[in-house]
Amino acid sequence: MKEETAKQPLIILTGPTAVGKTALSIKLAERVGGEIISADSMQVYRHMDIGSAKIRPDEMAGIPHHLIDILEPWEEFNVTVFQRKAKEAIADIRSRGRVPVLTGGTGFYIQAVLYDIDFTENAEDTSIREALERTAREKGAEYLHQMLREVDPQSAARIHANNVKRVVRALEFFMQTGQKISEHNERERGRESAYNSCYFVLNDSREAVYARIDRRVDKMLAEGLVEEVKALKKMGCTRDMVSMQGLGYKEILGYLDGEYDLDRAVYLIKRDTRHFAKRQLTWFRRERDVIWLDRRDFASEEEILDRMLQDCTDRKLFVKKELL
Repeated sequence: MKEETAKQPLIILTGPTAVGKTALSIKLAERVGGEIISADSMQVYRHMDIGSAKIRPDEMAGIPHHLIDILEPWEEFNVTVFQRKAKEAIADIRSRGRVPVLTGGTGFYIQAVLYDIDFTENAEDTSIREALERTAREKGAEYLHQMLREVDPQSAARIHANNVKRVVRALEFFMQTGQKISEHNERERGRESAYNSCYFVLNDSREAVYARIDRRVDKMLAEGLVEEVKALKKMGCTRDMVSMQGLGYKEILGYLDGEYDLDRAVYLIKRDTRHFAKRQLTWFRRERDVIWLDRRDFASEEEILDRMLQDCTDRKLFVKKELL
């Protein structure tokens, strides 16, 4: 335990989309003297509030939030950038004697921080990546995915063909190193945690998560998702940008481009978000040392919070709030 307590504390709260992480993270941060770092691949972008389900300032309860609204939609954002900025935020939070609470649903981002995965190899050479991105534009996502299937079937099985960014990354890694990124990731997954951490995964029944997804999408439409995407188009945002490939944005772009009607767009958002939630859970089930919190096992959110606080106390992530 001495070795663990020498490490910096880190609380992680994750789970499938729409499971209710945001509200619980606020309560947790209030109780531990924490600040929240967003582990979300979309909330980093300005002007993309509705489709990313971004927390609003009046919902933050005075808790500082990091890595939200830090980039324009046309700026590059990937796991390497996230890892660097998250580590900077952790150092900043700790410098003020507070506890970092990493919250969001992007499992690869969380893993990159928790295990301090090394992404530096050949990071400066972008020529292969640019060539692969051209191939995707000219020949389509399925063609690129077939390329990955031929060299790394395991990664191809895990990465959806439409996730061009991750397909490109996997192919780029193979072409630069001669190694399969799936094997590299397995090795990295075996690394020891860089932090003294509690890694919570909040879950609920599939039916409850899917119902929340449907309600959230309906709320997004009512709040002006179509208008938000129209405004992004006017700003020059196009579907080949990583930001515009996010759930909700690419489907509404298809509607605005006349590919299908709005009802079809809404159906696609709900369907693809459900698929995304399933993939998130698959990812978290592969992770080590996670603490599963199933809403069905607790009578209230306060009970969930009490369980989290007990686990954090047992791991000596904090002692008493007044000592932080």
